[in-house]
Amino acid sequence: MIDFLALLVFVIPVYIANGLPVVLGGGPRLDLGRDFFDGMPVLGSGKTIRGFIVGVVGGAVAAGAIAGIYPLQWFESQGLQFWGGVALALGTMVGDTAGSFVKRRLGIASGRQFLPDTFLFLGFALIFAYPYVMSSLFSAENMVFLFGLTVVLHPATNFLANKIGLKKVPW
Repeated sequence: MIDFLALLVFVIPVYIANGLPVVLGGGPRLDLGRDFFDGMPVLGSGKTIRGFIVGVVGGAVAAGAIAGIYPLQWFESQGLQFWGGVALALGTMVGDTAGSFVKRRLGIASGRQFLPDTFLFLGFALIFAYPYVMSSLFSAENMVFLFGLTVVLHPATNFLANKIGLKKVPW
C-alpha cells in the first residue's frame, strides 16, 4: 500500500530545490558564459551559480525541517533523513543542470519546453539519495506516484510562476 503523504513529504526538498532558483536565482551564469565545442552555450543564461546554491541550500533546509517534524519510513535515522534530503536537493540541481546541457546539445533554446526536464531533476534526485534510503522506496508503485505527481505539479507550478511574473514562459 502506498503511503501518499509520506511520499509527498519525501519529495518536498526536491520541489523546493527545483523552484527556489526561479525566485532567488540570478547573477553569474553557472557555465560562466562559455560555449561548448558545438558553439552553443554549455548551459544557458537560466542556470546561475546563485540559483544552483539556493536550490541546494533551500532543499537541504527543507529536509532538515522535515526530519525534525516528520520522520520518514525510508530512512534508518533522522540523521540519514537530513543527509538524504541534502542528496535529494543536490541531485535535483544536478539533474536540472543536466537537462539544460542536453537541451543545448539538441539545439533547444534556453527557456523552451523540453519534456525530459520533468523527469531529469527527479531522477537525479532519487539517484543521489539512493545511498541514504531503503530499497522499499524504489517500488514500482512509489515511482509511478512520484513521477506522476511530478508530471502534474511541475507544469502546474511553472504555469503559476509565469502568471504571477516569476517566469517568462509557462513551462
